[in-house]
Amino acid sequence: MPLVKAIYPGTFDPITNGHLDILSRAAQLFEEVQVVVAVNVRKHTLFTLDERLTLIRECTGHLGNVHVSSFQGLTVDCLRIFGAKVVIRGLRAVSDFEYEFQMALMNKKMDAGCETVHLMPSEQYTYLNSSVIREIATLGGSVAEFVPHNVETALRVKLGAPTFGGPKVGAPKASP
Repeated sequence: MPLVKAIYPGTFDPITNGHLDILSRAAQLFEEVQVVVAVNVRKHTLFTLDERLTLIRECTGHLGNVHVSSFQGLTVDCLRIFGAKVVIRGLRAVSDFEYEFQMALMNKKMDAGCETVHLMPSEQYTYLNSSVIREIATLGGSVAEFVPHNVETALRVKLGAPTFGGPKVGAPKASP
């Protein structure tokens, strides 16, 4: 079997345990996995590009064949630059399928050598996405079981919340 390099593109704002689940399994399947943090000027991210790169590097340092970088442009161009042949994508639910199917077919049309491998996250992560994590954290909820500790800390610092899950100023007080 030939050794194959893969890319795992995404915004990762922030990276979640679901992303890491997909990534750790992809690292077992491929010679090298390049996590590619997308630079998308249309998206308003909570974390800067440098912050996202740092958080991901901290989470993946133990995976020797995983590398982290950024890219702005077409996925097929990214494949060529990194010498990869495979795009890794997570597929959480049927609702993801149509978009992911369309992207895989378009990438294949633009580069016949491009293959897309869809990995489903472990069951406990099927409902996770970065948008939900940001919303929970913004509203003061705990995200400890959904993201690595460094990401939880970064969210707390970024949002100015000393702890998650406590009562909010102006919230009704519990009855004695």
